[in-house]
Amino acid sequence: MSLVKLSIKGISYSQTQNGAYALILNEVDGERKLPIVIGAFEAQSIAIALEKEIKPPRPLTHDLFKNFAERFDIIVKQVIIHKLVDGVFYSSIICERDKIEEIIDARTSDAIALALRFNAPIYTYKNILDKAGIYLKANPLEANKDSQEIDDVLSNPDTFGREEESNQSGHTYSKHSLQELNELLDQAVEHEDYEKAAKIRDEISKRES
Repeated sequence: MSLVKLSIKGISYSQTQNGAYALILNEVDGERKLPIVIGAFEAQSIAIALEKEIKPPRPLTHDLFKNFAERFDIIVKQVIIHKLVDGVFYSSIICERDKIEEIIDARTSDAIALALRFNAPIYTYKNILDKAGIYLKANPLEANKDSQEIDDVLSNPDTFGREEESNQSGHTYSKHSLQELNELLDQAVEHEDYEKAAKIRDEISKRES
């Protein structure tokens, strides 16, 4: 299966649902976007890695992992989003030490937070992007925005640590027909609601798998 390289387009946050964030990955050689709903803690960690000028006073969990890995000469070579099951993305971290390669299972949000810190490329398989990629016309929070906008992403400390990578919280779309889901997806994209678009997309993927 062919790999498709992804870049981080940005982070979109829900104005109505606390703790709901969508990480927007962009197809490097195409126009499709891959939104993944993540928790607030992971959104904070990714936002800090994107905004180089923000330095936490103490190492975050992903910073600690990087420091630990570097101390023992472990490097992260790449991250691969290799599976999508029931709306949940599964990822692998490809590491190397003493020219020996190891593959470590990880949540996608953690894997991407580490990829940023190691300047490692992010990939997914073409069939996953064909299944879950959508076209978004909007411009979410990006790495080159100023720090005031980054602060907005970090403003929900009471929700840090929540798991949002699956379609298990908030509104459920299980009662909608496939046609209704596609219509809702179009509306979500039109209104630039990435978090909602990601959840609807995941429900459609579950029906079609």
